[in-house]
Amino acid sequence: MNKNILVVDDEREIVDAIEFYLKPEGFNVFKAYDGLNAIEALIDNNIDLIIMDVMMPNMDGLKTTLKIRENNNIPIILLSAKNQDMDKIIGLNMGADDYISKPFNPLELIARVKSQLRRYINLNNMNNSSSAKCNSNSLSSGGLHLNKDTKVVTLDGDEVKVTPIEFKILEFLLEKKGIVFSSSEIYQHVWEDTPYNCEKTVAVHIRRIREKIEINSKDPKYLKVVWGIGYKIEELN
Repeated sequence: MNKNILVVDDEREIVDAIEFYLKPEGFNVFKAYDGLNAIEALIDNNIDLIIMDVMMPNMDGLKTTLKIRENNNIPIILLSAKNQDMDKIIGLNMGADDYISKPFNPLELIARVKSQLRRYINLNNMNNSSSAKCNSNSLSSGGLHLNKDTKVVTLDGDEVKVTPIEFKILEFLLEKKGIVFSSSEIYQHVWEDTPYNCEKTVAVHIRRIREKIEINSKDPKYLKVVWGIGYKIEELN
């Protein structure tokens, strides 16, 4: 089944150009021209991924991302004419999964779309026979639990809302509890891409995870930083 991509930008020429690039790849393209239109399109259609500009009237891309993340974890790729690291960090902190600066390379955009969709689909492909299995697909450390079949993360019995990328990071680190992984190793495994200047991207997602699973993110119990080396999940009983 073809995947549905929502493209959101107040510049109609850019929306049309992205549609031109995506349609030959077999994607169905839905269009919106500001954040409010995007929310409406998301409610009315079965959208699989969003490509959205940051600077828009009525509701900008950052506020729209926050609104969408209240109850939806579909992949969001932000577009912006700004190319500063801080702008990227803000976008990722708001809940975006990826960030591409304008002007963008069409081939790169298509590759990013396919990569995000692949991760999201893999994350949501549940095994219908999982209930007949033992808990071999459950990972845990202390009160932190991750179920690979139901795609649910819980902390002391309470569900923790995480994005697909946050889930993949937790899954990777929980599978290798106690082992320290560099930003490059995490990026290569989770993003399935060549790590290049990935430290800040990984750090933003790690910080978001810690804010969700740690009582005190500055003195974490589960997700530890090993300065100058990388990150690990502490092995707790």
